[in-house]
Amino acid sequence: MKKAVSYFLALVLLLTGLLALNGCSQKGITIAVPNDTTNEARALLLLEAEGLIKLKADAGITATVRDIEENPYNISFNEVEAAQIPNVLQDVDYAIINSNYAIPAGIQPTQDSLAIEGSSSAYSNILAVKEGNETTDKIKALVAALKSQDVADYIAEQYDGAVISVVDDLTDGFDASVNYDALNGTTISVAASPTPHAEILEVAKTILAQRGITLNIVEYTDYIVPNNVVESGEIDANYFQHKPYLDNFNTENNTHLVSAAAIHVEPMGIYSENHTTLDDIKK
Repeated sequence: MKKAVSYFLALVLLLTGLLALNGCSQKGITIAVPNDTTNEARALLLLEAEGLIKLKADAGITATVRDIEENPYNISFNEVEAAQIPNVLQDVDYAIINSNYAIPAGIQPTQDSLAIEGSSSAYSNILAVKEGNETTDKIKALVAALKSQDVADYIAEQYDGAVISVVDDLTDGFDASVNYDALNGTTISVAASPTPHAEILEVAKTILAQRGITLNIVEYTDYIVPNNVVESGEIDANYFQHKPYLDNFNTENNTHLVSAAAIHVEPMGIYSENHTTLDDIKK
């Protein structure tokens, strides 16, 4: 009798262990994605392009993980503030990171990513201003400086494909329609994220200084305040976001900001410290 009981208990333990192992194999892997509007959708669209998930047909640019229609590899998602994703990279299987956060973290997008976006103009980073100010000489002068050959060359040399200029109509740094004499002695203020926006603006600052214009670069690390200070008139412009994000921000906050120019794109990439290929997701 005791032998039968022992045999039965051993069989139960064996079956429990096998079920636990099977549960682990079905658990899937974890991917960290940005939790802000439009960038989460952008990350999910990248995963969809890699054939790892399928979104609802009407998900659009505000999609979240709740809009995933098919998840055949049982992926778990961690929605994380975009700036913090490099800090959790070691704790997840994969993480989707925008280049402006990858670069300061010592990650080289073109070398370290397992998959990366193309230079889609839909996500070009823009110079945004209060509606009605886009045709003022101050903004036109700033746009001409940002769309200069010097800035395009700087982007190509400094970021080696991690940031890509989208400007087709390159300038010499100046706009013939602007009265630079009248702007001599004035200051243009721009809210910007540190990398790469503030760095790129330093090139424009040198160009504007040739005409006696001071460019005041005010750095922010969040996605909210830079739009609010432009809406209020405290700051002339901002340079940190793409147009889909701006359009959604305007809708949600009743702000009145517009794009004055598209300057560059920062491809979003998939990274991992625990895997060398996306094929591990399918195993």
